[in-house]
Amino acid sequence: MPRPRTHDLDQVLDAAEHLIATRGADELTVRGLATESGVSNGAIYHAFGSLPALLARVWLRAATDFLDRQETLAAGADDPEEAVCAAARAPAVFAGDRPDAARMLLTVRKESLLGPRVPEELAETLHALDNRLLALLVRLARALWGRGDGAAVEVITTCVVDLPTALFRRELAWPGSAVGTDTQRRLAAAVRAVLAIPPPDRRS
Repeated sequence: MPRPRTHDLDQVLDAAEHLIATRGADELTVRGLATESGVSNGAIYHAFGSLPALLARVWLRAATDFLDRQETLAAGADDPEEAVCAAARAPAVFAGDRPDAARMLLTVRKESLLGPRVPEELAETLHALDNRLLALLVRLARALWGRGDGAAVEVITTCVVDLPTALFRRELAWPGSAVGTDTQRRLAAAVRAVLAIPPPDRRS
């Protein structure tokens, strides 16, 4: 069987992303994906090898694009505090361009997509992506407080991961939804309030 064309693979990943975002990871099957994408079962298995590998690639593609956007937003900020706010609102910006991907990343548990059967090379790439996120958190902490230890990174994680998830998840719960301006303003206020209290001393 010839290898599917690149645009066919993107079509499959787009369809999988949409099905996961609208129906949940547990409902995704190769047969359903073939129907949704117009690519045959055999071509899907030939391209991805297995459903766990396909799910890993769906997550990896979305998470990589999101982190690219988050890093760009943070780098374009005028000062360290605004950089944290920009990184925090990244899911709302991302949702404007890729609503299914943003909804999947915020509402679907990563563990439900990535299990023990993920191929080793994909697991390594996913681990490298986690390291990229950690590096961003450390850079933001150092820019604000001149330190990148665990306590400082934990505060940044609250701002960049925990608060956006808590505030945006509900608004992105429905297909085609977006994060409202009011919610984004509340997020910025919450982030600044958290940053107003420096992380605890490293010796405490």
